[in-house]
Amino acid sequence: MPGGRLTQQERQQIALGLADGLAYAEVARRLDRPTSTITREVMRNGGPTAYRADLAHRATERRAHRRRATLPRGQGAVAQGHGRDDEAVREYEESFTTLLMHQGLPKMMARVLTCLFIADAGSLTASELVQHLQVSPASVSKAIAFLEEQGLIRRQRDERRRERYFVDDDVWYQSTIASARGIAQVAETARKGVDVLGPGSPATVRLENIARFSDFISESILRAAEQVREILYAKPAQSLDDTGEAGSARG
Repeated sequence: MPGGRLTQQERQQIALGLADGLAYAEVARRLDRPTSTITREVMRNGGPTAYRADLAHRATERRAHRRRATLPRGQGAVAQGHGRDDEAVREYEESFTTLLMHQGLPKMMARVLTCLFIADAGSLTASELVQHLQVSPASVSKAIAFLEEQGLIRRQRDERRRERYFVDDDVWYQSTIASARGIAQVAETARKGVDVLGPGSPATVRLENIARFSDFISESILRAAEQVREILYAKPAQSLDDTGEAGSARG
């Protein structure tokens, strides 16, 4: 499968494929490219309904020019050390951001959250995010407020009194719990509709089915999340000495 950046001709083929209603996977097969490459290309350049090959190509050239001009300073906040390939890290960052966007996160929120995920410390300051993403402080501030409201990040001040933004190791647990509670609210609201519309109608049956399904899914997710968390974060059992009391393991 060929590597390297998309050419202008390939972008024109993407635009034609979208106009014909082809799925990303089919466009990717025709170009012998990964589906993720096509998905990322379309999502970062207007989406399937607004994608234009010429504009996408010019935008990519501008981004590449800005990256060359700011790379020594702009990439240091996230992708330094450990012998990493900076280009590979950038590709992975874009791929993860695209995935989060497909999961429903707005683009800037997805970019900020991805930065925090791949930062070894699990935390960055606002200035580091601005520098790495090459966006305005206002954009970062708005994204941070949204992610904090969703329970995906937290903030605290460091020793220099700067605000730092963190993703904890159990951030996905917290996000899963919030999602399950949202599904439970759907069940509650659907069941209220049953009372309002009265028994026996097709709409009532539909809402009751939604409520029952949502209840089951919510309860299953909550139960599974708690079980998995207990397994992942369980401490090793202490060994017992000859008297049956906890102690260090004998050699």
